[in-house]
Amino acid sequence: MSWASLAIALSGAGVLVTGTLAALFLRDPVAGMVATSHRAEQLPQVMANRYVAMLVLAVGATVYGDLKVIALLFAAFAYMAFHDSWIYARAGQAVSKHIGAGIAALIVFGVTVLAIGQGS
Repeated sequence: MSWASLAIALSGAGVLVTGTLAALFLRDPVAGMVATSHRAEQLPQVMANRYVAMLVLAVGATVYGDLKVIALLFAAFAYMAFHDSWIYARAGQAVSKHIGAGIAALIVFGVTVLAIGQGS
């Protein structure tokens, strides 16, 4: 097995683990918190970590310049923003900042898809 094949296989294993955790959190957020040892009182610090990770992903995608990677990343960013909006709306909280972030990410996604369609 080549290093590239091993890297892809390990990435696939990461997809399975992350997908399992995503399904758990979507189905039962409390069970997800327990399974991952997250604590509500540390969530503001965890969110800081998540934003740094999203920044690194966005910088990497931008520097690498692969339009498919940029499209996928910003589609995921839009999903996160709109899903957060839905969660906050159900709780009666403000949603405008999350909707704005989702729209901005969708614009990047849309422009990138158009660029891919042009063969750029």
